[in-house]
Amino acid sequence: MRYFLAEDAVLRRLETPSVYHLKKDELYDLDEEAFAFLVACGSAAGCAGPDGEFVDFCLSEGILTVRNTGVGRLPLAQAPVPSLRYLELQITDRCNLRCGHCYLGDGQGNHELSFNRIRNILEEFDRMQGLRVLLTGGEPLLHRDFVRVNEMLPEFRLRKVLFTNGVLVREETVRGLHVDEIQVSIDGLKAGHDALRGEGTFEAVMNAVKICLDAGFDVSVSTMVHAKNLGEFDEMEGLFREMGVKDWTVDIPCAEGRLKHNTGFQVTPGEAGAFLGYGFGGGIHASSSGFGCGLHLMAVSAGGRVSKCTFYADRPAGRIEEGLAECWRRITPVRLQDLSCDCAHLDECRGGCRYRAELAGDASGRDLFRCHYYGIMDTELA
Repeated sequence: MRYFLAEDAVLRRLETPSVYHLKKDELYDLDEEAFAFLVACGSAAGCAGPDGEFVDFCLSEGILTVRNTGVGRLPLAQAPVPSLRYLELQITDRCNLRCGHCYLGDGQGNHELSFNRIRNILEEFDRMQGLRVLLTGGEPLLHRDFVRVNEMLPEFRLRKVLFTNGVLVREETVRGLHVDEIQVSIDGLKAGHDALRGEGTFEAVMNAVKICLDAGFDVSVSTMVHAKNLGEFDEMEGLFREMGVKDWTVDIPCAEGRLKHNTGFQVTPGEAGAFLGYGFGGGIHASSSGFGCGLHLMAVSAGGRVSKCTFYADRPAGRIEEGLAECWRRITPVRLQDLSCDCAHLDECRGGCRYRAELAGDASGRDLFRCHYYGIMDTELA
């Protein structure tokens, strides 16, 4: 029997040899013997192999197939350590909404990555053994060359996730869309969402979710906790599960950009911390034991700044002209042992959002929203 690497299986040399299933969004660690076997199966001619538990597992997981896909795989380079697995790629900062919490503020709409720049970034990210690219904005569908960008995406063996506010999504929008997942922002039910994002936007985004699900896309939802949606979370959870949403991520916006001035949407750690317990699924990116959020994440802004996440765009590690690898080399991972946090929840919490902790200016260096989620009261933080 000859075996071939399945079309959706991508071999990666991360900290350990791995295979990533693009459609299932699953990463599997391998030993060198198993990795070498899959490399051989990834050749255009495939490889012969004995039946056994490993082969059976790979066939059942969609990693191997007995059908000749006719697609060889590029030579594998070793990823840097830590590996860059997730890339936030803000292709434009143009937007069709003026959301009350937007951290970009009112100065957006003047920057956009060119088609060639986007291609170069994706090529380097692929070479660096990247897994998932998050296409963000602004509203990425407003990129002046989005049609060409979309047509280019199949060239890259990456999982592509499109972030959208949903307002512009139509059946013709998703027809021929070359992404694996679509993440929409839903910040409450009709009252809460429309208060933050504008009248009529809730109906539009719910219609967008239905269109995307009907078209066969994985759909994830991102929700921000704010003062006008606090009573809507239980109903949101039931609604999203019933609809078939893959992941629901709940977070609390930082008081930056428009939210800094829209105080009516702001929430205190005591009011909002408990809501961080909502959400389901695997989330959009992961870290590793002993490290804080963002160990494998980096962001590129529409203006070409490269930072450890989009919140740190004003403190960039460099510019994209210098290359992803060089900018990645300059980013220092957050080690949990270096934080002042010392509570029993540290390994699970991972210090929370470090940007939010820094923004609060708390002497303890803690993300107080996370502290309240875990039931650590102000008296314990004093």
